Amino acid sequence: MIKYLNVRSRQRNEFIDITQEVEAALKANGIEEGICYIYVPHTTAGVTINEGADPSVQRDIINSLARLVPQDMEYFHREGNSDAHVKSSLMGASASVPIEAGKLVLGTWQAIYFCEFDGPRHRRCMVKLING
Repeated sequence: MIKYLNVRSRQRNEFIDITQEVEAALKANGIEEGICYIYVPHTTAGVTINEGADPSVQRDIINSLARLVPQDMEYFHREGNSDAHVKSSLMGASASVPIEAGKLVLGTWQAIYFCEFDGPRHRRCMVKLING
């Protein structure tokens, strides 16, 4: 089963919690055991699993990435979004979460985040549920 989530970012760099949408896709499908695969088909966005209880964690990650990969370096790619491509590669385009007893196996404080690095934009995120 494949479900596409529509994601709307409001800022250039933003972490958007998609955990509830992924859980809703799982609940609608009824899989009890398996793997949930989340894939972002964009070269300037990514996905990560991290702290969901304290929003300052997402700000810290975004700020750290900005220091590691500044927007205003002299890049060869001239579209003005080279930093977004690098940040996307650092975060990764996919994540996998086990499914047990019909639920995502996430830690107490974990959430799934769509990572926007070239917004604001309308994006898609694929959720593939694999039974087994």
